[in-house]
Amino acid sequence: MSKPTETSTELLERLQHQVALFARRAEQTRLGGVGKARNSMDRAAYLLLNRLDREGPMGVKALAESMGIDSSTVTRQVAPLVDTGLVKRTSHPDDGRAVVLAVSPRGRARLDDVRDSRRRLMAQVTEGWTDQERELFTALLIRFNAGLADWHAGLTRGDDEPAEQGAASGAAGA
Repeated sequence: MSKPTETSTELLERLQHQVALFARRAEQTRLGGVGKARNSMDRAAYLLLNRLDREGPMGVKALAESMGIDSSTVTRQVAPLVDTGLVKRTSHPDDGRAVVLAVSPRGRARLDDVRDSRRRLMAQVTEGWTDQERELFTALLIRFNAGLADWHAGLTRGDDEPAEQGAASGAAGA
């Protein structure tokens, strides 16, 4: 890999600063949205419910793998969702000893409210943007998140320097 020029170093400095600002702003709003559902669901709950809703019922291990986190974290994060009735535990159809997690009807209704609230927030924040600008920003954010996921996956494998491209390049169009 070649040494970055001063211009690319400055650009990377601006990028890392903007990512830091984004992280702070996201935490400030908790990506809460607008209206009644604002701030009604924390990030971990939203991501778990969203994954179960989009991919269907699954066990803790499969859910952890699909989210790139460990099973103990999923178990800890899903417990309050089960306690509040947003997620239901059922027996695996093929192996009664295994547990399958699924979004409950109450969880789906709550998730729909939060999604709607967050969509309205995104509409307000990007009100002056064209559809093309929203599409480009979304595609680049998908690619950036995939790059971070690849980088973290490399760390868990013990790589000194995780792959530069990996799945990140293919995720931009996903």
